[in-house]
Amino acid sequence: MSANNVLLSPFNTFQNFHSINCNGRLVDLSSPQLMGILNLTPDSFSDGGKFNDEKSALQHAEKLLKDGASIIDIGPQSTRPNAEFLSSEEEVRRLGNIISSIKKELPEALISLDTFYAETVKFGFNEGIDIVNDISGGQFDENMLDAVAETNLPYILMHVNPSYQTMHEITSFADITLTVNQYFSKKTDELLKKGIKDIILDPGFGFGKTVEDQMKMIDEAEFFGFGSFPLLIGISRKSFIYKPLGKSALNINEETQKLHLKVLHQGAKILRVHDVAEAKKTIDEFLNT
Repeated sequence: MSANNVLLSPFNTFQNFHSINCNGRLVDLSSPQLMGILNLTPDSFSDGGKFNDEKSALQHAEKLLKDGASIIDIGPQSTRPNAEFLSSEEEVRRLGNIISSIKKELPEALISLDTFYAETVKFGFNEGIDIVNDISGGQFDENMLDAVAETNLPYILMHVNPSYQTMHEITSFADITLTVNQYFSKKTDELLKKGIKDIILDPGFGFGKTVEDQMKMIDEAEFFGFGSFPLLIGISRKSFIYKPLGKSALNINEETQKLHLKVLHQGAKILRVHDVAEAKKTIDEFLNT
């Protein structure tokens, strides 16, 4: 199935405006938003160990906001290939008071919690998070989606292989856009039935897809979810960009911003990034075209 076939879908209801309800705060997505990454992990592939205490995490969150982020995505567990697998208890230990400290010192910040555990979501909700960012689509913890529904928070739904053990197994799909949309169709129906209404779609760059398929995902970003839900793109420092170029994760800003601009022109509403200041320039360029 080609992108042209996707256009013919009766569910194609492309919208230029979206908003999400974050704990009673209505967030306007008519202009693209930046999600700055705050990793609390010692083993993340590009910034492991830099921000895994309360003081440095708070300082980095403040910098992300000053650079132009409106959302801080806090990740207590690395999900790169061969990363250490942590329990929910260890995630909560790493989080400590960081969420509540950021909410206290930087009340304008929206906080997204990157976890696939129900118990971590419950902890984060009590600490004041505004969004749940789940790479697993509820597949790694059978209680996850019920926990999200109880919070009434927006939910980021990512396309991924069905288990933690297989999430990075490379699969070549006959049509990646069709495959991801079939997944989104099934999962959004499940989420809506549970009462989760504020859904953000993430196609899952860096998770079990070939370089070719990921470049196709960039080219066909406008078709994901048929425009019915806001689209988040997370390509920052991903290997499908830097490995073919023979570069490092920290040396592909120019190439990344070109891809960011491309997906923005296709309706992407949130960019999840490490380099907020550079992505802010790209959004400004997009808004001025």
